[in-house]
This record gives sequence, structure tokens and C-alpha cells, in this order.
Amino acid sequence: MVLSWLSGLLLRFALRRLSAGDPRIVLALDAPDVELRFPGANSFSGVYRGKPVVRRWLERFTAAGIQIVADEVVAVGPPWRTTVCVRGRAWLHVDDRPVYDNRYVIWGRLRWGRLHRYEVYEDTGRADALDRWLAEHRPELADSVPSS
Repeated sequence: MVLSWLSGLLLRFALRRLSAGDPRIVLALDAPDVELRFPGANSFSGVYRGKPVVRRWLERFTAAGIQIVADEVVAVGPPWRTTVCVRGRAWLHVDDRPVYDNRYVIWGRLRWGRLHRYEVYEDTGRADALDRWLAEHRPELADSVPSS
């Protein structure tokens, strides 16, 4: 219970900073060999290995202006093998018009407080619609980050 509460405080802070365009807190939580899996066939999808590659993915996320909040955080397990699950919302509004609105679940594994693996699940149809919007309105962000 305490672990979930503390994890929630830290992750909500990190996601607020990410929404503000600053991925440094999220990256500070990542292990050097972090692996991000984002299932689907959209431009955000792929398997991203290593902090430099995940950094580029997060920078593209923030450059697009996507906002993200955690509604619920659950963390269980010993410090050398902690499982964390985050359920929340991600969205993008432009000129008060909704462009993207989605729900997500992140399932991750930490070792000694560092995130080693995490996978993001969301409605991929909505991510496809975001891809189409980016291609039309923000073509510099339309291409995916090369995965490793």
C-alpha cells in the first residue's frame, strides 16, 4: 500500500513534467538498458531499447504536445523486482479542439527503483488517427523514432 502511494507520487510528478515538455524525470527513472514496448502499427509503435532511443521517443511525444496523467498507480513486490501498473489518460487538444483522447495502461518492471522494461497498452485506432493528424498538421513529427 505504501509502495503504491509513493510510486504514485513520483510517477504523477514525472508525468506532469513530461506533459510540460520535460522528459528528464521519466528518463532519470529509466535504467540505462531500459526497454519500452508500444504495441500496434502506428508511428509510436515499436520496441525501443536503451535510454538514448527512449529519450528520442519521449522527445517526439512531448514535441507533439501530448498531455498525460496517471489516474491510478499500483506497485507491488520487493525492491529488486517491483511490478508497477499505471492506468491513465493521454490527450492532445489544439485550439481547444480535441485531436487525440485515449486511455492507457503501462505495465512495468523495476529493479532497485529503476525502470527496466515497460509496455504501453492503448486504443491503437485512436493512435492511428493521431498519426493522420500529425501527417497533415505537424509533418516534422509524423515519422516514427527508429526502434532498436
